[in-house]
Amino acid sequence: TFQRQLQQSDCQNALMKKVFDTHMLFLQINQSAAALKHVFAALRLFVGKFPSAFFQGQADLCGSLCYEILKCCNHRSRSTQTEASALLYFFMRKNFEFNKQKSIVRSHLQLIKAVSQLIADAGIGGSRFQHSLAIINNFANGDKQMKNVNFPAEVKDLTKRIRTVLMATAQMKEHEKDPEMLVDLQYSLANSYASTPELRRTWLESMAKIHARNGDLSEAAMCYIHIAALIAEYLKRRGLFSMGWPAFLSITPNIK
Repeated sequence: TFQRQLQQSDCQNALMKKVFDTHMLFLQINQSAAALKHVFAALRLFVGKFPSAFFQGQADLCGSLCYEILKCCNHRSRSTQTEASALLYFFMRKNFEFNKQKSIVRSHLQLIKAVSQLIADAGIGGSRFQHSLAIINNFANGDKQMKNVNFPAEVKDLTKRIRTVLMATAQMKEHEKDPEMLVDLQYSLANSYASTPELRRTWLESMAKIHARNGDLSEAAMCYIHIAALIAEYLKRRGLFSMGWPAFLSITPNIK
């Protein structure tokens, strides 16, 4: 009934937010497995009808949906895990189609951020969650329509990176009283995101906080210089800054 109003400003409007929040409530309040099946079906319809609400403009709606679906991937009901995994695969596929079959950068980024949040909030990462990741990979392997494009490879890369974050976080918990080992783990995680500046920045900031807490101020400063260089390089590619990362060479040759 309100489709025209919902599509105003590329789906970035107050009415869309209200409708989306109502959908999210069904996932935030405990439901039976039978009810959740209908919620997932409604969400598939919603994402299919209004993809620009998730894959264009602000990333808030995309991030919230990724968070709630991932939480359901850790659900104790096997049928709910399967439904949540199917919805997540559908969501990534829609992102790929929306980007004219180029990439799933937005859902990749928001899913990794959601995983990082959920590790703290809900302690995900056990066998239930691993089972859901395996289901998503199986969908990617069996999707005949996507055989000749790089989408299955992108899905596999994402699930692999989620597993890396989960393993690294588990190791970090083990070494939380050993600051040097902790920072080493943070550093390897930051390096694994060399191609995704936003996430690299997230882990570099996390490293800087650990260094500052331990009184290692020059190391913290080095993290912040790397963050600044990442941003400078991004601005250069957007044509908004002439120098890029070499602007920081006079401070440290390590910036290379």
